[in-house]
Amino acid sequence: MTQSLEDYLEMISFLSDDGEVRVTDIASRLGVSKPSVLTALKILESQGMLKHERYRSVTLTQKGIERAAEIRGRHHFLTAFLRDVVGVDAETAEKDACKMEHILSDVTLERMKALIHANQNK
Repeated sequence: MTQSLEDYLEMISFLSDDGEVRVTDIASRLGVSKPSVLTALKILESQGMLKHERYRSVTLTQKGIERAAEIRGRHHFLTAFLRDVVGVDAETAEKDACKMEHILSDVTLERMKALIHANQNK
């Protein structure tokens, strides 16, 4: 899955926390056009991540919920790591985590988590 599609999936997950998710809401929050959102939704739907009927709300499938939770978990961990361990301000941590969540390997992420765990046990 591309970084862009992960961003769409993550945003749909965030928006669904507050209720119904509409194409206009996704476009507004991501700063993209409605046609761009519709293109991404078609791809995500073909991957089994969500359901969307034209002029209706967007709903994540179980597969989409699970994948979005992984992405959100990475984002949350990286934000906390950058803020609490590295010591950058919250805004910078949030922006950098958003970029890093897509490019870090699982191996690197797990090593970062192990480092935190080891330091907590000292």
